Amino acid sequence: MRNTTLRTTGVALRAMLIFTLVLGVGYTALVTGIGQLALPWQANGSIVQNSEGEPVGSAIIGQSATEAAGIPLEEYFQSRPSAAGGGYDGGASSGSNLGPENEDLVAAIEQRRAASAEFEGVDGDAIPSDALTASASGLDPHISPAYALLQVERVAAARGLSEAAVRELVESRIQARDLGFLGEPRVNVLELNLALDALQG
Repeated sequence: MRNTTLRTTGVALRAMLIFTLVLGVGYTALVTGIGQLALPWQANGSIVQNSEGEPVGSAIIGQSATEAAGIPLEEYFQSRPSAAGGGYDGGASSGSNLGPENEDLVAAIEQRRAASAEFEGVDGDAIPSDALTASASGLDPHISPAYALLQVERVAAARGLSEAAVRELVESRIQARDLGFLGEPRVNVLELNLALDALQG
């Protein structure tokens, strides 16, 4: 009986060691290697660099263009609201999980509508829905073309650029639906703001 127990324990330990090496080390190394060879930019976080080659963010994680106090910068396009932590916190990815009739959500939307209308100098009814609601992940790097185009006048005025030039820049950055039918047309805010800096520079 004792010999059987020792033999079974030995088999279990050897199996655990083999599977740890094969699945825990070998598989991980294989998948990492394939990712680095086939899709290195995506595998390393889709890091976006500015004109000086400095990393400024990720193309797949949104960020706010605000001052330290959270006040939006007039010279930059603004992202949609984020419910992830204090906003675009990669360690706290989530939506608000509030239903469409929740009083807190309705109040937040109305507050955002009023603030956005004042900031953009337009009527509240002109504010697109993605300027009022957070995405499910709270990390969405995109906004709708409608929201981007709504911000053209304000950004152009803040930078002393023509509205036509800024509008043309926005239209050139609109990404079509994936495969022609998946998702919606969208604009990556970080990439748009970098292109805006390059245009003015």
